[in-house]
Amino acid sequence: MSEDLYQQAILDLAKAATGAGRLDDADASVTLDNPLCGDRITIDVKIADGHLAAVAHKVRGCALCEAAAAVIGSEAAGRPVDELRAIHGDINAMLTSEATPPWPALAAFDPVRAFKSRHECVLLPFEALAEALDT
Repeated sequence: MSEDLYQQAILDLAKAATGAGRLDDADASVTLDNPLCGDRITIDVKIADGHLAAVAHKVRGCALCEAAAAVIGSEAAGRPVDELRAIHGDINAMLTSEATPPWPALAAFDPVRAFKSRHECVLLPFEALAEALDT
C-alpha cells in the first residue's frame, strides 16, 4: 500500500514544506486534529481586501497531511477568500470522484482516491484553512 500511496510527488511536496511555520501577526489561527491517525495541523492566515494575504502552517502528521499543507502554502496566498472557503469541498470531490483537481499541484493526490481511509489526511489542512477563514 505505502508505495502506491506515497508516490514521489507527494514525498517531494511534504519535504518542501512550503509555507511551514507560523505567522506572528495572523488574523486567525485554527488547530485541528485527526484522532484516527494522529495528524495535527495549525493554520495561520492573514486577510486583506477579501484575499488571503499570507498563510503558514505547522503540521505534525503523515506525509499526506504535510504535502497537502505544502500545497496550501504554495497555492493559496493571493486567492480570494470565497474561493478558498470552497476548496475543502472541491478537494473532497476530487478524492471521491473523477473531479478535476482545482489546482494543478493537487494532481499529486490522485493515488489517494483508492485509499478512502486516507482521504482525511489530505482534507484536514483544507478544513483548517476554511475554518480559519471563517474565524
